[in-house]
Amino acid sequence: MAPNQPQWPREWLMTDERLGDRLWEAIEALPQGGGIVFRHYGLAAEARLNLGLKVAKLARVRNLLFAVAGSTKLAEELDAALAHNPDVPGKLPLSVAVHDERQALLARTAGAVLTFVAPVLPTRSHPGAPALGPERAAAIASQAGCPAIALGGMDSERFAQLDATHPGAFHGYAGIDCWLEKRIRT
Repeated sequence: MAPNQPQWPREWLMTDERLGDRLWEAIEALPQGGGIVFRHYGLAAEARLNLGLKVAKLARVRNLLFAVAGSTKLAEELDAALAHNPDVPGKLPLSVAVHDERQALLARTAGAVLTFVAPVLPTRSHPGAPALGPERAAAIASQAGCPAIALGGMDSERFAQLDATHPGAFHGYAGIDCWLEKRIRT
């Protein structure tokens, strides 16, 4: 990592509409110093802005890095640290979702500072979709030229197993349900 880049979080929450009111619970479960990728693509523009303002404020209070997906304008409006899969180039550092080797090379060419490699394992977000598997995911991560976050079927235990079998391939992990599972189990 270049000296002028921040230390990227190792644990991430990917938001979406499936969380509903449990969004706040998931954010609360995320350790301080973690990151949030605010997606909520299905909301109308004004509703997405309003929810984004609330999530960004909570992220600042909890010392969480805040990224906005899909909209450079919204990412800049919400003072995000990253634009994730932005619609147009902007001033913010870029993170991207990577699903194959071609996309990893495109991320490298685009100057991405962080990639989210997915789906590493089967995931509830995309039932029945084929997973990359640890071997191929690690190979894809190595081609991106920047820190990679494992996404898809991840939680702290699965990430520890992935890191043990592929040390250093991934900087960290991201998920949706994993931030609620601990509360469900207890």
